[in-house]
Amino acid sequence: MTERTFRFADASERQALEDLQRRASLVYEVYRPALLANPGAIHLPVSQLEAKQVRVVEQDGVVLGFSIVLASGDVCELDGLFVEPGHWRRGIGRALMEDAFALGRAGGAWLMEVAANPQSEGFYARLGFTRTGLVTTSFGIASKMRRSLRQT
Repeated sequence: MTERTFRFADASERQALEDLQRRASLVYEVYRPALLANPGAIHLPVSQLEAKQVRVVEQDGVVLGFSIVLASGDVCELDGLFVEPGHWRRGIGRALMEDAFALGRAGGAWLMEVAANPQSEGFYARLGFTRTGLVTTSFGIASKMRRSLRQT
């Protein structure tokens, strides 16, 4: 098996990453009607790409997924995590998260927060996140979750 590599995304990849996000999001039937009715709901800001906030993981030159980490002092936010549906349950999401934790720590954060949809809450819980409340998103209610980035 070829090793996975991580790198910051380039602005020229914006459309391809939005398409990946769309494919991953359309898997869940609960979101499908809203996404199909509002195709512009999936939008990756160029500013995030230019600010080196978007990381991709690839294997053999093929992008398998990406994450978005927004730094803000002691607390960083996981703003997105998407993996190609055909590659789910192969450790790619976990690998992206380990990379995101390292990026958060390198930026000086000691906590990471995420708004987790009901389908992904268990994934984040397995990575050590705990629910701290609820938030309203454009696609419904999500769990606000938090995890320490301090290494033990």
